[in-house]
Parts: sequence; structure tokens; C-alpha cells
Amino acid sequence: MRNPFIIGIIIASILIWFLNGLMNSALGADTNTVSSTVVTNNTPPTANAPSVVVNNSDVCKTAASAGVQTQILGIASGITVTDENCERIKLSRSLYAMGMKVAAISTLCADARVFDAMWNAGTYCPYNASIGEDARKGWEENKHKIPDGSLIFASMKEDEKEKIKKQREKDGKASGWRIFFTLASFMLVPLL
Repeated sequence: MRNPFIIGIIIASILIWFLNGLMNSALGADTNTVSSTVVTNNTPPTANAPSVVVNNSDVCKTAASAGVQTQILGIASGITVTDENCERIKLSRSLYAMGMKVAAISTLCADARVFDAMWNAGTYCPYNASIGEDARKGWEENKHKIPDGSLIFASMKEDEKEKIKKQREKDGKASGWRIFFTLASFMLVPLL
């Protein structure tokens, strides 16, 4: 297999030689006559943003569209954006209407704001088919499952850091005294 760099140099040299020959033949002409007509009243077509219609009020989507036009190029596009919080509320209402109240609350608890509100009210979000104090213990043992953005989780994390810091300080003081008494006893042994 040949080296691609060498092949590229060969192809580039042939292309330059060919274009140079074309330019030299064009320069060899003695006279040039140019005739043109300029039309100034033709404007480019306008880029119209598409209309994205979301008619149904039961759909948790929002539409957005935009268009940009320059003298040369026009671009237009449209998208729909899903509202996940709206979907969560609709799912919760459907579960509640079917008599599944704990499942409806559990669906809402996927939102950190609802999780924090339930925690502050003392009615903890369900955790693995447990409710009440059992659910609270489950959440405290599995903090990584708490929804992202929860203020309760952030305060729990800060409390843990404080406990660890105090424990280290306590252990550090105790180990300092332990080292002192150990060294003092070694110094007193030769005296006996």
C-alpha cells in the first residue's frame, strides 16, 4: 500500500499543473468583450418559520419555530419541547383516578420539590413499597436515590460532613494525647 501523503502530493501537483495551463491559455487572449445585464429588482425569497401547532390541551408539549434570512441563504426550523413536569402531573392524576394513591404520590416524588415538601411535612415519599417511618429510614440509608436537586439531600450531606469532621477532630485529639502518654511512659521507663 502506498503512502497517502505521497499520493496526495502527486495529485495536488497534477491539479496545479492543469489549472496553471488553463490560466496561461486565458491570459493569451488579445481582446475581451464583456456584455452583461444587471437586474436589481429581484429580491431573494423569504425564509418563513414553520407554524408548529399543538392543538390538544392534553399534550404536554410546547412549540417553537424560527427563521433567518440573509441575501444569500435562508433557514427555517421548528421543534416541540416536552414538559416533563406536566407529564408527571398527568400520570399522577391518572394513577390517583384508578385508586392507586401511593403510586400517584410516588410519581410526584420524582420531583425534588415535591420530595422536599413531603419530607418537611413528615409524610415521607414511599420507598420500595414502604411508607411512613420505614420509608424515611429507607431514604436515609439510600441517599443516592433521592431526586437530584433536593434541598433535604443537600442538608443531609452537610450534616454528614459535619459529623465526620467532628469525629476526626475528636479522634485527632484522642490520638494526640495517646501519643503524648506513650512517649512520656517510654521516657519514664529508664528512670525506674
